[in-house]
Amino acid sequence: MKTTSYYPVLMTGDVAGTADFYVEHFRFEPLFQSDWYVHLRSSEDRRVNLGIVQGDHETIPEEGRGRTSGLLINFEVRDPDAIYEHVVAAGLPILRTLRDEPFGQRHFITRDPNGVLIDVVKPIPPSEEFLAQYAEGAAGS
Repeated sequence: MKTTSYYPVLMTGDVAGTADFYVEHFRFEPLFQSDWYVHLRSSEDRRVNLGIVQGDHETIPEEGRGRTSGLLINFEVRDPDAIYEHVVAAGLPILRTLRDEPFGQRHFITRDPNGVLIDVVKPIPPSEEFLAQYAEGAAGS
């Protein structure tokens, strides 16, 4: 299988509100908008996309209908400190404060209006303990 694109699609009861959240706080822009589906693309990188669908829409198989749960979205960025300042100033919930992790990340975690966790990450060099767990050449900068 040759994949030509890959992006998550969040199921929600509030398509417009969820889309507005990602546009306002994470610099997405809508490419397609309807009352049941919005397709967003990063205004900074056209390869980064996110779909938002009404969780009970007829296109969703009945056994899969509902809300997104148990999901953590990672946004890998150049400057997590600046985004952290924006998120804090906007009053978004901070579930994990900005920190350096020994496994090789500088990050923080917030959540969207549906409870989807958002981990804003910058790879950093891991500690010696964790470095041995990386494949050759795969450790953060």
